[in-house]
Amino acid sequence: MKVGIIGSGGREHAICDSLNKSDNVNKIYCFPGNAGTSQIAENIDINLDNFEKIKNFILEKKIDLVIVGPEKPLVDGLVDFLQKFEIKVFGPNKTASQLEGSKIFTKKICQKFNIPTAQFGIFNKKDDAFKFLKKSKFPIVVKADNLASGKGVYICVNKKEADIAVEEIFNGKFGKAEQILIEEFLEGEEMSFFTIHDGKIFKNFGTAQDHKRVSEGDKGKNTGGMGAYSPSRLINNDLEKKIINKIIKPTIKGLSEIGSEFRGFLYTGLMIVKNEPYLIEYNVRMGDPECQTIIPKLKTDLSKIFMSCCNGNLNEINIEWSNKKSLCIVVCSKGYPEEFKKNVEIQNINNLETDHGEFCFHAGTLKRNEKIYAVGGRVLNFVSLSEDFGEARKNVINKINILNWKEGFYRKDIGYKVIK
Repeated sequence: MKVGIIGSGGREHAICDSLNKSDNVNKIYCFPGNAGTSQIAENIDINLDNFEKIKNFILEKKIDLVIVGPEKPLVDGLVDFLQKFEIKVFGPNKTASQLEGSKIFTKKICQKFNIPTAQFGIFNKKDDAFKFLKKSKFPIVVKADNLASGKGVYICVNKKEADIAVEEIFNGKFGKAEQILIEEFLEGEEMSFFTIHDGKIFKNFGTAQDHKRVSEGDKGKNTGGMGAYSPSRLINNDLEKKIINKIIKPTIKGLSEIGSEFRGFLYTGLMIVKNEPYLIEYNVRMGDPECQTIIPKLKTDLSKIFMSCCNGNLNEINIEWSNKKSLCIVVCSKGYPEEFKKNVEIQNINNLETDHGEFCFHAGTLKRNEKIYAVGGRVLNFVSLSEDFGEARKNVINKINILNWKEGFYRKDIGYKVIK
């Protein structure tokens, strides 16, 4: 089977690595991929906005299955476009992708189906938002409505910070903003809960805890994610039932009422308050770096899971997992999430060896003349599976130290809530 993977991040390298181990897969194309995927797949340099060119390549090469990794092509409708040409593609359609594409779309579903979430207000004028903030309690959360690569969320401790957030969003920091979301701050602990859907049923696909802030102790600016561990320390049978019955099932029902099924990964971002789940946001794809943390634990052939979702028979697949703990640390370019240097050589990476249960997934990397360069903010994802989180983190940090990349930085405290 020939497989195409849309995307260039650590998530796509992790998916590519898993599919490469399948007896069903004999050729993988990555659009556009990165230096890591180039070692096990053929990278194709195509702009992801050029749907026509992507479609032509898929048809020309007779690719049997396409997996769409990142959110933007999903929200822009790539799945719908490819399906018109009878291309088998894994990922939600454009309507279902609004769960991530518009936070306000999701909040309205929450409102209609009594899904537990933070109280909120929607504003399409700066002045109205400023007036609302004058009578608000702090801390408060200000969010861009549209896609923002995980960075369009401000937790504001006073009105001055909130005013700046409103100003930046309406001034286009995350693209054109016609509306803004302001919501109450929930005091609790975050958790990522993943499910995989075939349009009719869904199955659990792991839990994780991401670390969004750039600095140790969960301080500093929001990022796309500095590391994660799986499973989440919060998950238990009672909580799992509440998440499924109070949040996921009503959401899928809400989509069906507007004529849309859901097929693909659903990432439910939660705040857990005294073992009660509250929806923070949905993403319509695997998280990054949660995907790099969860996929290595998978025992079942990932290609069979994807195909069963496309064919609507996920119920026939038994998804099996390793019981080991998994921890991922992201190595970033100095300066991220603000300005950082690009095209910086990662000198020791070709000498890096990973043992069984260890992984190095590339993200913002490019291979040129047999050398590997950092071209993005989040550059490498080091993952270890172990019997306990402490050992996993120790293994990961040892590998990062061997790399000894002077232009990179990382958080040394990933998993601090589960490692004593």
